[in-house]
Order: sequence, then structure tokens, then C-alpha cells
Amino acid sequence: MLEHFNALVDGLPPALIFLLIAFLVFAEAALFFGFVFPGETAIVVGGVLASQHKLSLAVLLATAVVAAVVGDSVGYEIGRRYGTRILETRPMRKHHLKVGKAQDLIRRRGPFAVFIGRFTALLRALMPALVGCSRVPYPQFLLFNVIGGVVWVFTFTLGGYFAGTAFEHVAKQASRGLAVALAVVAVVGLVVWSVRKHRREAREEALSEERADGVEGGDVLGSAGS
Repeated sequence: MLEHFNALVDGLPPALIFLLIAFLVFAEAALFFGFVFPGETAIVVGGVLASQHKLSLAVLLATAVVAAVVGDSVGYEIGRRYGTRILETRPMRKHHLKVGKAQDLIRRRGPFAVFIGRFTALLRALMPALVGCSRVPYPQFLLFNVIGGVVWVFTFTLGGYFAGTAFEHVAKQASRGLAVALAVVAVVGLVVWSVRKHRREAREEALSEERADGVEGGDVLGSAGS
């Protein structure tokens, strides 16, 4: 399986890899893909590929930042245009507790909540639309959107890049086979970490919802008994 993964990456032209990364980062908030696939996984892998000189690091950073800012701007526009109706969509209903926390964060922090939410997968998918619903002026949203997008992209992309560079250094002192194996382990490890982080957040959200439903059910029974 790992050999197939390497063959697939090696066979893709850089332009197509850039396009795929840009789409995954863009779709997190614009199409709510963040509920399924964390965009940071794409940019971490992109950073590793850049360290192997398969992608231009500068182009990768610029592409990912633009995709993140534009994707969140689309999410903001969806929230602004549809208002509270966006709360009735399936993703919002499914994560209603997370939505409530995000709304509370917006009330307390205003547009700065956009920056804070950038570093949590589910909030990254929810926050732009919710900020749009709250009628925060777009220039304020854009400021923190750009700052958060730049910091997020540079942090995870350079993390992948320097991890890949470290293994490349090891490769110069080891056999080619060991170097390839270490590179594969690095990529797979980074992807697994990102996906597990995303799933852990989802599990915590589901557990919180179950507890909340249990409390609500208990209140209803208590009221009926009295």
C-alpha cells in the first residue's frame, strides 16, 4: 500500500498536486469538508514533498494561504447570505454543541475568534459561516482570516518541510532503501497524527452531545415528576 502511495505521488505532475492541496484547504470551510478531512493533512504532506524538491516551497505556501483565505471568505459569505438558516443545515445540527461554543467565542472575542478557530479542525470548518451569520463586518473578518491563514499554513507546511529535510539529511548517511523507508514513515506518521487529532475532536464533541442530551432528558423527567 505504501509503495502504491509513493508511486501515485511520484506520478502526479506538480500542478495537479498544487491543485489538490488548494482544493482540500479551500473546501474545509467553503464546502464544510473540514468535518471529514482536515486540511492541515494536505499542507503537511505538501511540506514533505517540498523538502524532497517535488514541489516549490514558495509556491506551496502562497497557494495554501490563498486557498485558506478564499475558502474561509466563501464560508463567511454563505453565513452572511443565509443568516440563521445556516444553523439548520445538517453539519450545524450534528455539531450543535460545537456551534454553541463557537457562537459564544464570537460573542466574547469578536472577529479574533476567526484566528483562534483556525487551529481546531471543527471550528475551522464552522467559524467563517458563523461569523458571517453574526454580521461581523467583512474587513474585520478578513484581517483575522488572513493573519490566521498565514500563521496556520506556515506552521504546518514548514513543519512537514523540516521533518522531510531532517530525514533527507539522514538519507545522505544511510542506504537508499532505508532513506525511502524513513521518508514513508514520516509522511504516514504525519498524516495519521493529523487524522487521529481530527477524529479525537469529533469523539469529544459526540461525547459532549451525549452528556448534554442526558442532562436535558433528566430535566424533562424531573419536570414531569414534579
